[in-house]
Amino acid sequence: MVGQRSPRPASRVAVGPVARAAVLVAFGSTLLAGCSGGFPADPEGTLDEVTGGVLRVGVSANPPWTETGVGEPTGLEPTLVEGFAETVDAEVEWTTGGEEDLVGRLEDGELDLVVGGLTAASPWSAQAALTYPYTTSPGRDGKPVAHVMAAPMGENAFLVALESYLLEHQDVQP
Repeated sequence: MVGQRSPRPASRVAVGPVARAAVLVAFGSTLLAGCSGGFPADPEGTLDEVTGGVLRVGVSANPPWTETGVGEPTGLEPTLVEGFAETVDAEVEWTTGGEEDLVGRLEDGELDLVVGGLTAASPWSAQAALTYPYTTSPGRDGKPVAHVMAAPMGENAFLVALESYLLEHQDVQP
């Protein structure tokens, strides 16, 4: 007959949402287990390169978070960066510049990190992986503003190591 549906085949089994979720978890676990290398991973090897080596950091002036001028940068963020560098046995190499230039260098692999009083509302979130906010400060309107740092996109092991350090030092103030 036209317009009528055929009955369901007898061999079809109804699967509930719990069973579907269990299948998805099992499938996802199998995929993750099949991936080579560790998790989190750094496709460009940033954490391996930095550990025992050089942490290349771009810094833009934004007192009191970062201050540039004669000598090495000062301020809250350079102090945090130096502390993180110690945890991975790295020397810090500073590059001073404007945010746009520094984020471009980060994207090109010339820098490992960018600091400069960046906030979670940063316009650079499409070009850089922003850390979890490590502190807040009152904004112009009095509302809290979350502060972050910028790392290379996809360098998850580096980002996890940095964020772990920042979480141990969260809520610091300049």
